[in-house]
Amino acid sequence: MQKLKILIFCNIFIAFSCNTPPDYENLPLKDKNGNYQAVVEIPSGTNLKLEFDHSSKKFIPDQRNGIDRIIEFLPYPGNYGFIPSTYSDPEKGGDGDALDVLILGQSVKTGEIIPIKPIAVLKLLDEGEQDDKIIAVPALKKDQIFKAESYKVFLNNYPEAKEIIELWFLSYDKDNSLKIKGWEDENEAIHRIKKWSIPST
Repeated sequence: MQKLKILIFCNIFIAFSCNTPPDYENLPLKDKNGNYQAVVEIPSGTNLKLEFDHSSKKFIPDQRNGIDRIIEFLPYPGNYGFIPSTYSDPEKGGDGDALDVLILGQSVKTGEIIPIKPIAVLKLLDEGEQDDKIIAVPALKKDQIFKAESYKVFLNNYPEAKEIIELWFLSYDKDNSLKIKGWEDENEAIHRIKKWSIPST
């Protein structure tokens, strides 16, 4: 009986010790089904601005002047995060981070990895720097609220959602001077992802 207890304890210990978080930044660009992947930092409907910290490999609150950033405006209109294995090279006009993505759908937890279907690019200027956002929906139809897998359908069926997204980005941070340069379709979204993808070794 004692040996059985020790065996069970060892198995539990091994299971927990092996339960290390994924290497979020270096996840494959696509999943096994060929869908692009996204890592959620900020769940839809929340206001705490979380970000993945490269050093600690944890999701921590973004800070401004030593204080956690709480968006003093409406909550995030979608799940906000990044596309792994991408890097917007500043020497080529990028912002030095992974590609940002806003996923329109049900709220999911921080750290969730979900397959996505890019449908558009919202082109933004942040303090004069290019800061484009990939707009996407969940790749799995069962998880889709917006029945739009292209920019044309999104524009035709959900024009109000497009306006809300624009207004939210222009209004959520009073200290930023964001400007909207326009929108591009799903083909341009995929082109941007490929452009900034990190070659696999």
